[in-house]
Amino acid sequence: MHISHRQHFFDHLAQTSDYPLALEIEKAEGVYMYSADGKRYMDLISGIAVSNVGHRHPKVLAAIHEQLEKHMHLLVYGEFVQNTQVQLAKALTDTLRVETANPSPYGLIDNVYFTNSGAEAVEGAMKLAKRFTGRDGFVSCYNAYHGATQGALSLAGAEFFKRNFRPLLPGITNIQHGFSPDIEKITEKTAAVVIEIIGGESGVREPDDAYFPALRKKCNETGALLIFDEIQTGYGRTGSFWAFEQFGTYPDILLSAKGMGGGMPIGAFMASQRIMSVFKNNPILGHITTFGGHPVSCASSLAALQVTLDENLAASANAKGYLFKSLLVHPAIKEVRGRGLMLAAEMESFAKLKDTIDRCIERGVVTDWFLFCDNAMRIAPPLTITEDQIREACAVILSVLNE
Repeated sequence: MHISHRQHFFDHLAQTSDYPLALEIEKAEGVYMYSADGKRYMDLISGIAVSNVGHRHPKVLAAIHEQLEKHMHLLVYGEFVQNTQVQLAKALTDTLRVETANPSPYGLIDNVYFTNSGAEAVEGAMKLAKRFTGRDGFVSCYNAYHGATQGALSLAGAEFFKRNFRPLLPGITNIQHGFSPDIEKITEKTAAVVIEIIGGESGVREPDDAYFPALRKKCNETGALLIFDEIQTGYGRTGSFWAFEQFGTYPDILLSAKGMGGGMPIGAFMASQRIMSVFKNNPILGHITTFGGHPVSCASSLAALQVTLDENLAASANAKGYLFKSLLVHPAIKEVRGRGLMLAAEMESFAKLKDTIDRCIERGVVTDWFLFCDNAMRIAPPLTITEDQIREACAVILSVLNE
């Protein structure tokens, strides 16, 4: 008897909920995904802010194919000079030559450590902060999400998400994102503050303009490092290549992943050479990874970076975000918040939102909610989405709400 892929999916792939969407996607291109039976779906979540340049961008595919003709994995990180790694590291640091009113005391970021994912970037940055400062305390935000590995999970600010995995790392202090009085919880025992520029899984939350300068000042006073998690906001999603550019404050360590890969798995934590150099000794090889900076992933990432710049995707994300906000006006939508194409459309309840999402998917528009904000619709399409496609998506959402 023939057993379908769908049945194998339920029998052999580890499930993380009792109600997966189980859409059987056979192909994807641009902003669309296609099911095995040929149905077309518009992707409004980009694999959770991954497909920033769209699915299978021709220049990304060309870069991957070119690298495949040369080599794939060679050796554990950091021993061979590999062109795609070097070129990507240089291109990334070029984007970080940003002058701000509130700079890092350690200078501009000029060193990149490649990882396989965002969670790995968080883990590496936590080790780096502990090694550089000689401290072991961390400050992170309530309702923040930085990954599901144990160190990253320790930073998470939602107890329901981590209580059944305790004991986790000690010495974690949570603060409210954007709430200036909580900054006083940062002390001389704090190795680093790990914070999203715009809260992602909390439902797209951003602080006022005074918040990050005050946070930078407190870190300078206490000697704590300031780590910006731009895993979800980087590579143009919020209207500038890095979201921190809009808030006038420079980090000591920057984290990236998701949209960085152009659809391939890659992440990075970045810092000045002064900070990063502590991994060289005591102990030697203070942080290592087998596949971090895989040459094919680096080729894809470099192409995605160049496409983001060449096609001016960050700037166009602003206009496209405004278009979503102008169109998604309905009594059932309390507000649409966010920057660029990182948006949340808040509704009255999870029940209302879940019903809306399910019926949108039936009509070929895929979206979802947020891990720590289950009454807001996630709107984070590829940055290549056109105005006509935005109008088409919004028409589907509004027609569902009108029923």
